[in-house]
Amino acid sequence: MRIGWIGCGTHAGEMLLPQLVRLPVRLAAIADLDPGRLATIGDRYGVTERFADARALIAAPGLDAIGMAVGPRQHAEFAALALKRGLPVFIEKPPATTAEEAEKLVALAKQAGKPCVVGFMKRYSTANRIAGNVLRDPGFGPPASLLGEYMTAPTYFTGDPDYTGFLLHHCVHAMDLVPWLMGAPVTTVTARTHTLAPGKLLLHVAFAFASGALATVVMGTHQSRGTPMEWWQVMGDHARVEIRNVHEVRHFRAPPFKAADPAATLDQAVDTLIWEPNQTAAANEDHKGYHALLAAFLHAVRGEPNDAPTIADGARAMRVLEAMVRSMASGEAEPVTGVP
Repeated sequence: MRIGWIGCGTHAGEMLLPQLVRLPVRLAAIADLDPGRLATIGDRYGVTERFADARALIAAPGLDAIGMAVGPRQHAEFAALALKRGLPVFIEKPPATTAEEAEKLVALAKQAGKPCVVGFMKRYSTANRIAGNVLRDPGFGPPASLLGEYMTAPTYFTGDPDYTGFLLHHCVHAMDLVPWLMGAPVTTVTARTHTLAPGKLLLHVAFAFASGALATVVMGTHQSRGTPMEWWQVMGDHARVEIRNVHEVRHFRAPPFKAADPAATLDQAVDTLIWEPNQTAAANEDHKGYHALLAAFLHAVRGEPNDAPTIADGARAMRVLEAMVRSMASGEAEPVTGVP
C-alpha cells in the first residue's frame, strides 16, 4: 500500500510516521512547506517523491491513501481534496476548525465511499482499551459516572491568548474519550472557568447523558508536562475502573472486609485487578495507541472489519467541544446539537 503523507513536523516525525512504517505500507510521497523538514523525513525514510505543495501530492498518481498531520484548517481542506479524488484519508485531530466543516467531510466520505479516519489515538492506548473492554462487559453493568483529569502546561500554547489551540488540540481528545468510555453520546455540557494568570486556564466541565449518568472532567493549562497529566475513573454499581497516566488500569470490584478474617486471601472473583506494562520487555510496543490506530486505518482502507474512529466521530467530538465553548461564555448547560 502506497501512502502519501502531508506534514513533516515534530508530531508526525516522532509519533505517527515511526508507527506507520512498522505496518505493511510504503511511505511513497511526502509534503511540507519547510524544505528542511521535508529533507529530514525524506532522508530518514528514503522517500524521493517530495512536494512543497500538499495539493500536488494529492494529485500525484499511484497513491492508495493519504495521511496528514498539519492543522485543523488544512485537515478539512486537504481531506476534502483527497476524498474527491477517491482516496482514503487519515487526519490527525482536530479534523477541522468547526463541526460544520467536519460534517462536510462526513458527506464527502459517504459520497466517495472511502474511509476518513480521525486520529483519536486515546481510544487505542493499551490501558484505555483494557478499561473500555471491562466497561463493555455485561458484568460491569451500566456506567453511572466518570471523573477525569486531563491537564497540560501554559508553554504548550504560548502566543495563543484565546486558548483556541488548547481547545482544539488538547480538549478535543476528552470530547471523544468521555462518550467512548461511557458508551453513550453526550447530551449537554456545562463548563466553569477560572483563570489563574494569563495563559493559565482551569476548566471544570460537566457532561450529561440521556441515561442520567454524569461526568466531570478537569482540564487546564497550569500543570507541568513533566508530571503525570491524565487520570480517568468510571464507576458503575459496586464496581469502578481507573486509568492512570495511560499506562495503569485498576478494576475495583466488591471484596469483603479482610481485617477480621484470619483466612483472608486474594479472591480472583472480587478483589482488585491491576494491569501495567512491562517497560523492560524487548518489544517495540506503543502504549500511547498510535500504532493500533494506524493499523485500524489500514484495515479500513482495505475494507476489512475495523473500529477506526471515523470523521462522523470527529464531527460529534467537535459538536461536544462547541457546546463546551458556548457554556464557557454563557455559564449555562448547553445542548450538544448536530450529528447524532
